[in-house]
Amino acid sequence: MRRVREGTIGIVPAGALGVAFFYQLTRGLADIDGSIFFVERAGSKSAEALKHKGEMLVAAAGQIHRLPTAELLRGDLLELFEKDALPEVLLAGPNPDQLPELLGTVVRWLERAHAQGELAELDLPLLVLASNGIYYQRLRQQFIEQLEESTLLGRLPDLWPDLMPRIVGRLLRGVTIQTGLRDGSGAEAVYHPGPRGITRLAGGDEKVRARARELLCARGGWFELAQHSSATRLEFDKGMVNLTANLLGQFQAFDSKGHFTLLRVRDIVTPANEPEMRELAQHVFETGRAVRAYGVDEKFSDVFAQMLCTNREHDEHVPSSLQWIGLRLRQGRLEAKLTPTEEWLLDPLIRYAYAAGLHESGDYFTALKKRAIANLAVAAQERQQAHVPG
Repeated sequence: MRRVREGTIGIVPAGALGVAFFYQLTRGLADIDGSIFFVERAGSKSAEALKHKGEMLVAAAGQIHRLPTAELLRGDLLELFEKDALPEVLLAGPNPDQLPELLGTVVRWLERAHAQGELAELDLPLLVLASNGIYYQRLRQQFIEQLEESTLLGRLPDLWPDLMPRIVGRLLRGVTIQTGLRDGSGAEAVYHPGPRGITRLAGGDEKVRARARELLCARGGWFELAQHSSATRLEFDKGMVNLTANLLGQFQAFDSKGHFTLLRVRDIVTPANEPEMRELAQHVFETGRAVRAYGVDEKFSDVFAQMLCTNREHDEHVPSSLQWIGLRLRQGRLEAKLTPTEEWLLDPLIRYAYAAGLHESGDYFTALKKRAIANLAVAAQERQQAHVPG
């Protein structure tokens, strides 16, 4: 019995990044044939609201598209298992703190497969973790621990040495520059897919990566295999790019009074700003080398040059965190709280730096975090005062 439907792609959840992926994989909504759909998170209130409303609003090409949700929202992974309707590839882009819950659902799926005598076939989706941040190595270890705990409790058989590598080999990392925004919440949210962005695949088994790329590219997605198969290396490379454009861009986008200007990458990645970019990148590089994301023979100058090249390829893009701040300023909802992308980059970098004894780098990242929050506090207060009746 096949539980996976070959050639299908599931996306979880129907959030800003997920809808952006859906938009690109359906060639701008022109090719909606049922093979690309959304997988729900169990108990998701936003998914229930969308199903109740019966449509999803996507703003693109100068108009609002109303997509019926009856066929697009198919249920959670366990429901799809029972329906024999699991996707061949599952693109996962929730908040990083929701990824352990997703992997826990995968473990429960494996337990059901074992109970029904189907575990040996391992009819399991190829799981691409596309959320922003530095987490793959830690999350993969947690996944293995969940599997071993299930074995200890008698819910799964001993998975070593045959099944465990095959299971973990399906866990891929997709580091993406695909952007998307959600304006509003629940059923009234309007999704704004960003321009087509590349996603590089790393981690897992080589053949699994190749198959995932083949299927995703066949549907019009922009997916490539990473030059370095190490997912952690890819995360550090992307983190360096993100922090120079998104975080340093925030510092330049606010003036001393908290007034905000939306900037493009070309306004941020300039020769005048290179000393600060170099300092930040150097600390990321040293921390990455400490956790073996970079080899001892690799030169910082080469990595830095590649980072600048990657940023300049996207000169006209508005960094996602600046879009996020601009949207919340318009909504009057900006808080003195680190933007999501930076939270899932700075917190792991701080943890890794101190664990490796790189206290200078740890202090540097901590100072960046405090500076970013302070900037947002000034901007939020300025916005609030500007709207107080005089």
